[in-house]
Amino acid sequence: MLAIVQAAGWPIWPLLLASIISVALIIERLFALRRARIVPSGLLQRAVGEFRRGADNSKLLEELDRHSPLGRVLAAGLRNVGNSREVMKESIEEAGSGVAHELNRYLTTLGTIASISPLMGLFGTVVGMIEIFGSQAPGTGSPQQLAHGISIALYNTGFGIFIAIPSLIFWRHFRALVDGFVVEMEQQAIRLVEYMHGERK
Repeated sequence: MLAIVQAAGWPIWPLLLASIISVALIIERLFALRRARIVPSGLLQRAVGEFRRGADNSKLLEELDRHSPLGRVLAAGLRNVGNSREVMKESIEEAGSGVAHELNRYLTTLGTIASISPLMGLFGTVVGMIEIFGSQAPGTGSPQQLAHGISIALYNTGFGIFIAIPSLIFWRHFRALVDGFVVEMEQQAIRLVEYMHGERK
């Protein structure tokens, strides 16, 4: 592997950096976007069961805020339970947009790496080819040397594609995961509003 890196030349170093960042982001998002951490089961029922109208619910609301992103959305709704249905929904939507932004954190970077890695690899190949043909004096280059130089230059393109494929797969997976979590939180928030306004039992 070290021999390939040395043979591919300096353009491969940005690709190596991109690969390290990509792996780090994938591991971080795999840990951060677990279902039990984002939308824990039974939280809505627990929040509705423990909430008492007219009583001091500050401890429950603080606990919900710290518990999970879904808890933050439910706490925003419960803080405005004494207001109209519209005000309660607006507070939930505000909290939900903040939570959605947090869930999408780092995904732009991962998507950018997936998009530009093949281009970075192609750039490395072009640089390598320029160096190969620039060093060939007329009538002195052998076909074997040229073929070897071209194969070395193509390492950059291969490495760029190698980085882009898993980055793109995980980027799409995480985007779908976040979209699913946002829809689920919206559904649970609607149920909370209906519970608190006596439209559902």
